[in-house]
Amino acid sequence: MVNENKVGTYEFVAEPFHVDFTEKLTMGVLGNHLLNCAGFHAADRGFGIATLNENHYTWVLSRLAVEMNELPRAYEKFSIQTWVENVYRLFTDRNFAILNAEGKPIGYARSVWAMISMQTRKPADLLALHGGKITDYICTDVECPIDKPGRIKMEQPEQVGEHLAKYSDIDLNGHVNSIKYIEHILDLFPMEQFRDKTVRRFEVAYVAEGYYGDTLTFHREQKGENEYDIEVKKNNGEAVVRSKVIFK
Repeated sequence: MVNENKVGTYEFVAEPFHVDFTEKLTMGVLGNHLLNCAGFHAADRGFGIATLNENHYTWVLSRLAVEMNELPRAYEKFSIQTWVENVYRLFTDRNFAILNAEGKPIGYARSVWAMISMQTRKPADLLALHGGKITDYICTDVECPIDKPGRIKMEQPEQVGEHLAKYSDIDLNGHVNSIKYIEHILDLFPMEQFRDKTVRRFEVAYVAEGYYGDTLTFHREQKGENEYDIEVKKNNGEAVVRSKVIFK
């Protein structure tokens, strides 16, 4: 049985303007829903972003892995469950289950978050947050049967894209929105790729922050028939994002 105090459940509909030309929910919209659910769950339990902002702290997403057996189609109802799996001093693990209208799991996600100072951009001690109360919501009796995000190491990548970070890329923290990276990465693949296949697994690791006016370059290396590693660099130098995309 789901512990409602520890697991949050949130209802959605795959709106027609949230799906792609195959009538399936886009990975970017799903990512936004996951992040919103994380925000709702944290806020309901006293450690949401609005509360943290009062003390000049905020949450930042460090890693995300999404694995889907199928994606909701236009007008279909679905729900997302989320819970905290572990809390460490500087990071917390948060998991998700995506359920169809009948309550059957159609996908899962794992994420890693840090709380940082808005003034220094340095990680803060999560165990000091409200006297460590966040640990009261650790839930270990709900299954998330997918691999954790792995290390992405590239050997001979090829530059396949470039993007100038503009107004619509920037979020409330003043840097390039984490979901925008997902959208830009999937835009590296041709339309036919999505007509013939779907994204089975998407991993992303956020290494550094990108800002308005940065030139982002996208470097890709094919690791298998349906597997690709991508690295995003800013201004021809520092890596800001590493990602893995597996199609089926």
